[in-house]
Amino acid sequence: MRLLLATDAWHPQINGVVTTLSTMVAELRNHGHQVEVVAVGDYPSFPMPSYPEIRISTWLTGLGARIDAFNPDAIHISTEGPIGHYVRRRCQRRGYTFTTSFHTRFPEYIRERLPVPL
Repeated sequence: MRLLLATDAWHPQINGVVTTLSTMVAELRNHGHQVEVVAVGDYPSFPMPSYPEIRISTWLTGLGARIDAFNPDAIHISTEGPIGHYVRRRCQRRGYTFTTSFHTRFPEYIRERLPVPL
């Protein structure tokens, strides 16, 4: 099965979300699945104020074409950040089915840490 995982939390971050997703991807690959991880390190980003280990993607050029080219059998959106929102919109526009999970109250988290209104 061809699986696409969209996440705003990935290596080199060290946290529970990254640990959980890394383990899941490794196990899926061990069972013969092809997993494409779309993550923050693949695109330009800036460090989150007050928590620089977390980076916020800013310019997701080519992501839509990347999703289409991979032609996944299943899409899982793991986070609610810029990548997660972009992939959700792409899925809705293209009629792709997807699943999501809830790890962090990301919008509230960002709102508390960014010095600008969202």
